[in-house]
Amino acid sequence: MSNKFSRRDFLKLAGVGAATTAILTGCGPASRFVKREPYMQMPEYTYNGLSTYYATTCRECAAGCGLVVRTSQGRALKVEGNANNPLNLGKTCARGQATLQGLYNPNRVRGPIKHTRGERLYTADANPFQDEFADATPNMDWDAATQAVADALKNHKPEEIAFLMGMAPDHLFDLVTDLAAATGINAPVRFGALSMFESRATLSQAAENLFGHGGLPLFDVGGAEVVFSFGANFLETWLSPVSYTRGFAGLREAKTKQRGTFIQFESRMSSTAGKADEWMPIRPGTEAMVALAIGKLVSDARGITVPHAFSDVDPVVVASRSGIALATLQHLAGIFANSTAALAIPGGAALGQSNGLAVAEAVLALNALAENFGRHGGVFFSALAPNQTEYQRPASAREMQEFAQKMADGKFKVLFVHGVNPVFELPASLDFKNALKGVEQVISFATFPDETAFESDYVFPDHHSLESWGYQRVVTGPAQSVLSGAQPVVSPFYDTRATADVLIAAAQLAGGEFATALPFTDEVEFLRSKIAPLMEEKQSFFSAPDLNTFTAYFQQYGGWWKTSDGRRVPNTSNALGREMSPAEAKFAGEGEFFFVPFVSPTMAEAGANKPWLQELPDPTTTVMWNTWVEINPVTAEELGLLDDDIVKITSEAGVLEVPVYRYPAIRPDTIAIPFGQGHTAYSRYAEGRGKNPADLLGQHFNEAGDLAFAGMKVKIEKTGKQQPLSRLESIMGVYGVGLGEEK
Repeated sequence: MSNKFSRRDFLKLAGVGAATTAILTGCGPASRFVKREPYMQMPEYTYNGLSTYYATTCRECAAGCGLVVRTSQGRALKVEGNANNPLNLGKTCARGQATLQGLYNPNRVRGPIKHTRGERLYTADANPFQDEFADATPNMDWDAATQAVADALKNHKPEEIAFLMGMAPDHLFDLVTDLAAATGINAPVRFGALSMFESRATLSQAAENLFGHGGLPLFDVGGAEVVFSFGANFLETWLSPVSYTRGFAGLREAKTKQRGTFIQFESRMSSTAGKADEWMPIRPGTEAMVALAIGKLVSDARGITVPHAFSDVDPVVVASRSGIALATLQHLAGIFANSTAALAIPGGAALGQSNGLAVAEAVLALNALAENFGRHGGVFFSALAPNQTEYQRPASAREMQEFAQKMADGKFKVLFVHGVNPVFELPASLDFKNALKGVEQVISFATFPDETAFESDYVFPDHHSLESWGYQRVVTGPAQSVLSGAQPVVSPFYDTRATADVLIAAAQLAGGEFATALPFTDEVEFLRSKIAPLMEEKQSFFSAPDLNTFTAYFQQYGGWWKTSDGRRVPNTSNALGREMSPAEAKFAGEGEFFFVPFVSPTMAEAGANKPWLQELPDPTTTVMWNTWVEINPVTAEELGLLDDDIVKITSEAGVLEVPVYRYPAIRPDTIAIPFGQGHTAYSRYAEGRGKNPADLLGQHFNEAGDLAFAGMKVKIEKTGKQQPLSRLESIMGVYGVGLGEEK
C-alpha cells in the first residue's frame, strides 16, 4: 500500500459487505488514499496478469458518457463505454476511445509554472521517443502556486475576479459557483466551441418563446417513424452524438417496426446527411421558409385549417428561393403528413445564421403540427440532472464578446481559466488574445500547453481526466436524470494537482469569507457533500444506508441516476398561434460563395493533440492531418481548380489559404471548411497543422446571441500553389484519375 497507509486502516475505511468489494477495486471514498502504481512498485491489491477496471466519465466533450477503463499494473490500457450509464449504454465515440492519448501526451504541462506571456511552453520538434525533450521545466512548487492563487483572491475586489470555465467538469463549476455566491466575486462563465457551433442559446430561446420554458429540447429519434433534420448533425458532434446515434439505430430498426425515414436539410452533405434517405441541398438562409412551407403543405394535405404560424408563406416562392422544387416540397409534406410519428429537429448551421431563432421556432412548430410533444418519437424537455432546478446553458458568443470587452477595459484584474481555450476557440475577430492584455494577472489551469496557456502569467496544471475525481451532469440524451461520476484510474504521471484542491487550499490561506465558503479538506470531501443529498432520492439505480457505502456505489457504477422517466412535456398551447417570419437570413461580406464551417467529427475543438484522431480519416473525405476546403467539382472547374490546389479565401474578417478538396456533395454556391485544426500551440501533434476557419468569422449574431457562424460570404482566389492532402481514398477510384492511361 502507499503513504504509510496499512491494509488494516484501508479495510477499516472501506466498510463492510459490497462496499468493501467496490472500494477494493478502487471505487470508494478510501480509494483516494490508494496510489495506482506501476509494476515496479505494485500495490498489494494488484495481481500479475489480472486487469483492474475503473468506472469514470469521458471529458472529451460535455455530453457525460460513462467509461470503464481497463488498467494493468498501474497503467491505463483500454477505454470502453460503461454499459450501466443510461446515456451511452456501453458505447463510445472515437474521441472517447482516444482519451488515452491525452493521458500519455508527451507535451503535457508537468508542474506549476510562472510564465512570461507569449513564451513557448514546449518545443514542437522534440523527439517524442525521448523523455528529456525541451519542455518548460516547472519553476514553482505547489505551496507557492497555492499562495499565488490565495493572493489573487484576497488582494483584489470581488468584482475584479473572474472565472472562465469550459463545459466540463461540473463539480468544479459548482465549487466556483459556491465560492462566488459566498464571497461576491463574479459568477463563473462557461463556454465551449462546441456549444457555439451547436447554437444552444438559440435552441433554448426558441423553446422559451414557443413553450414558455427555456430548457433544452430532447428529440426522441429512436421512437419516430419520420425524421426531418434541419442542419442538426446529430450523428457527428451535435449535443450528445453517442446518445443520438443510438436513437438513429432505433429509427432504422426494421425487425420490430417499420424502418423509419430520415430527411436531412443542409447545403453540405455531412456524414449525418450521408445516412439519410434523402439529402436536401438547401440554399443557406432559407431553412425557416422551407420549414414553414412544409407546415402549410402538411396542413393542406390533411385538410385542416392552416395554423397562423404557417399562414404567411408561399410554397411557390419558397421553391424558387431555396433550390428545392415545389414538387419535392409537396412530396416531403406528404411523407410528414402521412406519418403518425413525425419529428423535426433544428440545429447546427441552420441556427448559426442571422435568422437562426426564426429557423428554430419554425422547425419546432412542425412538431406542434405533428402533435408529438410528450409522445414516443416526439419532443420533450430533457430530464434535469440530479440537484438541478433549471437548465444552465453556456454563454453565447455575444456574451463572450461582452466578457472580452470587460477584460479589454480593465474591469477584471484577475482571470482564472480552466477547461477552455478561448484564444483558439473564439473567432479571431473577437480579439480575445489582445483583450487579455487588459487583465493584470491571468492564471491558467491547463493540462495541455494550449494557446491560452501561452498568454497566461501562471500555468497550474490540472490532472488529466483519467487522473481526476468529479462528476458531470448529463443535460440531454437519456430519459432519466443522470449524474455521471469520475474517479482516477491511474496515479498522476506528473506533478499536477486537482484544480479543486488548489482552490480549496487557496481559500483556506486567503482566510475570512473565502475559508468559510470552502470548508473542505480536499476535493473528495467536497464531492461527498454534493452527492450526499442523493441518498434521499427515490427511484434511484442504487441505494445505501450510509454515505461511505453510497459513495462506494457511486464510484463503482460510475455515477447515479434515477430509474424513472424524468423527461418533461412542453406546453404547446401557443406554439402554432405565433406569427412566424419566412424571411431569409442576411449574409455578411461581398463574396459570391456561402461559407459553412463545420466541426470536425473526428477532432472537434480539442482533439488535435491526439495522433490517433489526426490519423483517423474524416468520414466523408478521408482526409487526415490537415485542413481542406470543400468545393463542388462544377465550381472548381469554372475556377480552374484541381484537388490540392491552394486557394486564398477572403471574408470581411480575415484571409486563409487552404488546399482544395473537390467534394460532389456540396452546393455549387457553397464552400465548407472543418473546424479543429490550425493550432499555434497545444502540443507537437497539433501546432502548425492546418488552418482555423474561425479566423474568417466576423462579429455577427442572431437574435438569441449565438454567433452567425454560417452567415458569411467569401471570395476565392487561385494562388498557383499546391499542397497534397493526405487521405485514405483513392483519387483514381473517386474521379477516375489515371484510368485508361497506357504505361
